[in-house]
Amino acid sequence: MKNERAATNPAGAGGIPLPLPPGTTWHATGSGVFPHAARVEGCWWVLRLNDFPEHPLYTFFVDGRRVADVNDVPSDWQQLADPSAPALTPPERAEILDLMALLGPYGAEYGTPCTGDWCTCELLTDTYVREQTD
Repeated sequence: MKNERAATNPAGAGGIPLPLPPGTTWHATGSGVFPHAARVEGCWWVLRLNDFPEHPLYTFFVDGRRVADVNDVPSDWQQLADPSAPALTPPERAEILDLMALLGPYGAEYGTPCTGDWCTCELLTDTYVREQTD
């Protein structure tokens, strides 16, 4: 596919190049495009939910920079859907979505956002990304 790229970093366990530090808490963002974020050592780790199976399930970003595409979530990330995780504050949510501006469509991180007829990437504008889903 036009926007498919190999991971730029060597993959670790589960295809993720960075280890998940102990005690990391994933938060629901309320965005259907960037549904999960974690603050790790002062950086925002963010997952973009892609149009699967046309693209990898998730793309993993650290502070707005693509790290890897993820098809299988590592077992130590199973708390992604933990409803007891503390909610993000409105300023934190805004910070994350500002950081991820223009990165909604798959491939946007390379300057070539997907425009394929077979997926929904063209709908993933910043306005759409900011719509609250919960």
